[in-house]
Amino acid sequence: MNIYSFDLNLLRVLDALLRERNVSRAAERLSLSQPAVSNALNRLRELLDDPLLVRVGRAMQPTPRALSLEAPIRDALQQIEHTLNAGDFFDPATSRQRFVIAVTDYVELICMPPLMAHLAKVAPGVQLGIEHLTPSLPAAALDNGEIDLAVGRFLDVPTRFHSRRWASETLQVALRKQHPLIDGELDLTTFLRLRHLWVHGGQTRGMVDQWLEDHDLARGVVYTTPNYLQAAHIVASSDLAAVLPTGLARHFAGLLPLQLFDLPFDLGTFQLDIVSVAQRERDAALQWLIGEIMAIQSQGSRGV
Repeated sequence: MNIYSFDLNLLRVLDALLRERNVSRAAERLSLSQPAVSNALNRLRELLDDPLLVRVGRAMQPTPRALSLEAPIRDALQQIEHTLNAGDFFDPATSRQRFVIAVTDYVELICMPPLMAHLAKVAPGVQLGIEHLTPSLPAAALDNGEIDLAVGRFLDVPTRFHSRRWASETLQVALRKQHPLIDGELDLTTFLRLRHLWVHGGQTRGMVDQWLEDHDLARGVVYTTPNYLQAAHIVASSDLAAVLPTGLARHFAGLLPLQLFDLPFDLGTFQLDIVSVAQRERDAALQWLIGEIMAIQSQGSRGV
């Protein structure tokens, strides 16, 4: 096939069809008519000598040939876009760009309210979409452009990504006020006697339980949840204890009848990072957003 005679716009259509698996939704994504997308699909089928997408019931399923093309075409289109956008001037005051960020509920609660309040003043047209962050880095979603940034604790970041330190955090124990087992400070013996709520976040072993296991100790976890935001409310109305990030614990202690204690052993700090695809380091819009998120954290740290 002669690449110089191939209409590269057809690759955008194929990418949209493989994302949406639906002609109408692909047309909407591309701001084209449905007949135009159907005609483009027919041209692709003829040029590539493959049906590419076939109807199975009410859905369209890609053929093996289409699946083999999906990642290379998407990577090529993104590389072209990033190259053309490199160094572009970005005006936040007039932009209507939408960014998608993967975060935990903890980061969303601490970071997003002040960030959105700030953006309302300096970039009122900018939109944010939030995706739930699992314990592992969403590498595939970053690679294919489904998300722009991930903010969280990542133990291993591949070299094709760029990572910036966003925050250092510690842990504290949250208990309801007038808890029957607490009189004064929280020592290790009392900590181990408590009935614990654990926010697992998709992990199989957290920092606390790893430390306890290393010292031949164990606590009694009787309730697990993936959600930090519900944990504080449950603790405030029960005799359960929860180990929470300090920023989140302090936030809820100002809203709920909670008392906070330092852990009776030293776990040090853990780090939260902002991760993006390294090839977008010259994406002016994305770098602006990263700077705004970094500034929000800096202002919050000065206010503590």
